[in-house]
Amino acid sequence: MVRVPCAAVAAILLTTSALAQTPQPFPRPGTPTTQPPRTQPAPPPPQAPPPPSAAQPAADPNVPSEATLGAAIYPAAQFLGSYDAGRGQRYYVFGATASFTEVVGYYVRQTGERGELVFKDPPTHQFFGDPFVRFNWDTMVFPPGVTVKDWTAGGSPGYPNPKRGAQPARFPTIFMIVTPPPAAAAPTR
Repeated sequence: MVRVPCAAVAAILLTTSALAQTPQPFPRPGTPTTQPPRTQPAPPPPQAPPPPSAAQPAADPNVPSEATLGAAIYPAAQFLGSYDAGRGQRYYVFGATASFTEVVGYYVRQTGERGELVFKDPPTHQFFGDPFVRFNWDTMVFPPGVTVKDWTAGGSPGYPNPKRGAQPARFPTIFMIVTPPPAAAAPTR
């Protein structure tokens, strides 16, 4: 039997435990430490802001109000953009996930007018009566009112959403509200 002195066993144990430890670098003056001291707990990571709820999307300051448009906006419609029509008029384009017939029915109830089906394919319906201003060839480019178009006609998948990654990817119905030009100033004498 081989006898190992106690001092040799103690030296082996101390050497193996020292080798098992990972050395920690010492900070040098003027260099920031990359790890917090072991005596202090690490600060919690910053919390990301909660995602906006689908029920309450963030308000877009560019979306016109019904008062600005002079017409009702179909509920749950998404504002897609506005374009200069000329002579002080603008086209305001909205997308709706509702069917063409639902949107047309909404504007029949809102205006108290039947409107007019101006195209059968693709179905396009226009409302130009009350409460809208009458068209004037001298001061307007397009009659003020609402135009509703079915973008699923002929098997189309719908109008593509111009906002990348936004939902829905396509709208079955698009409607456009055209505003009258600003009131002309009264002639001076």
